[in-house]
Amino acid sequence: SGGIDSPVAGWMAMKRGVSIEAIHFHSFPFTGEKSREKVIDLCRLLAKWHGKPVQLHVVHFTDIQMAIRANCPEEYGITIMRRMMFRIAALLASQRNALALYSGECVGQVASQTLESMDTINSVIDIPVLRPLVGLDKEEIIAYAQRIGSFETSILPYEDCCTLFLPAFPKIRPKRAEAMEMEQALDIEGLIEQALAKTEKIVIK
Repeated sequence: SGGIDSPVAGWMAMKRGVSIEAIHFHSFPFTGEKSREKVIDLCRLLAKWHGKPVQLHVVHFTDIQMAIRANCPEEYGITIMRRMMFRIAALLASQRNALALYSGECVGQVASQTLESMDTINSVIDIPVLRPLVGLDKEEIIAYAQRIGSFETSILPYEDCCTLFLPAFPKIRPKRAEAMEMEQALDIEGLIEQALAKTEKIVIK
């Protein structure tokens, strides 16, 4: 995302010698060009640290979010949205021969980051998900963002898809079986196929 956590997670991966690519879920027209440019700027910063280009995959996510909003209970919207994100990320990883997903999540920061949420979301994929920020609090993550120079860009006030359609009362402890049942209302394969077909690949130096 264009937030504070994701660039720090990417930097921590690179710090251990991992070569990274980035995935951004873009919800045009609900999120505009400024949101996309913000993510490109963050990838450019990571490329500088990396010492080589970073490939960015910009996934068209609007149709998926609208389908979830129209067909799934509101309280489960974030959980199902992130399950779809992880499915798409795992498919892109397979195409690119990547061995793991890195995420900027830490335990308990928001509703989708309880252990129950992580379990329900992770259950749709087999590839390992690495969370280098998992034990940090927000102040510690901000300190890292300031250290690597991403903080000022990350706090620019441009919405990303994760801030759209936020329910008033998201499910804090979702269950796998309930999420699977609610997803029966979605054409999961069709929605993912359409999103991947519209994915833009950008090499950022």
